Amino acid sequence: MTMLSFHLGPLAIPSAAALLGGALLAAHCAGWLAGRRRGVSVAGHLNDMLLWGALAARLGFIAIWFEPYRAQPWSMLDLRDGGFSLWAGALGALAFALWRGWMQPALRQPLTAALLAGALVWASAQAWLAREEAPPLSGQTLRSLSGAPASLPALAQGHPVVVNLWASWCPPCRREMPLLQAAQKNEPGIRFVFANQGEDKAVVSQYLQTEGLRLEHVLLDPAGALGMEYGSAALPTTLFFNAQGRLAATHLGELSAATLASKLAALRDAPHSAKDTR
Repeated sequence: MTMLSFHLGPLAIPSAAALLGGALLAAHCAGWLAGRRRGVSVAGHLNDMLLWGALAARLGFIAIWFEPYRAQPWSMLDLRDGGFSLWAGALGALAFALWRGWMQPALRQPLTAALLAGALVWASAQAWLAREEAPPLSGQTLRSLSGAPASLPALAQGHPVVVNLWASWCPPCRREMPLLQAAQKNEPGIRFVFANQGEDKAVVSQYLQTEGLRLEHVLLDPAGALGMEYGSAALPTTLFFNAQGRLAATHLGELSAATLASKLAALRDAPHSAKDTR
């Protein structure tokens, strides 16, 4: 079963963040072992690398998706939207490490050992995850607001699908709904499904009417079965499936216009059928 997030006390921790934490821990251990004989500590330098790498990753993402941020410049400071460029971050962290190593030669060997250990743990985790086949669209039968049975494959009909797991009591779910409604209108080639988690028809219908939302494909999942199937421990969670019905990306937490645009662009650019990949 896919595990997108897990609970640590009251906090929902994304699995990707846990993998990054594991790689950072490995880097600290290797750096400590390599530097202790020389009396050199790289812990502070690794933390600085993480900070500058995160800054570079954020700035790189903003540069790529500047247009969606232009309308709401302050949203650039909201790191909760998860908008980071992996390659920009890696280059930023590496550039910082090279600069520190050039300025302080005693750091070069332990810092290199730390970087290699962290990179090895990260790459190994990614390779292990890549061996697993991406989860397919759930075949569970849910109910629409009209009471009719519905399933994700039937709604997809060979199109990419965005599945939003939400609830009316969830503030970030409520905030992102207008954004998702606009995307549903502007992306006719992508199916949007809004799977309410744990609420009944009366509550969901009242919420949609009160907020003036006109959403297609609103489904009721009273037992939270989709959340359990995909390992989501918090709301909102948004799942992005390609045209082959395989999970291509996920997002835990509130979407911004930029992060949604980046995910949808990946779906549009992906081959839409097996025939397209030849």
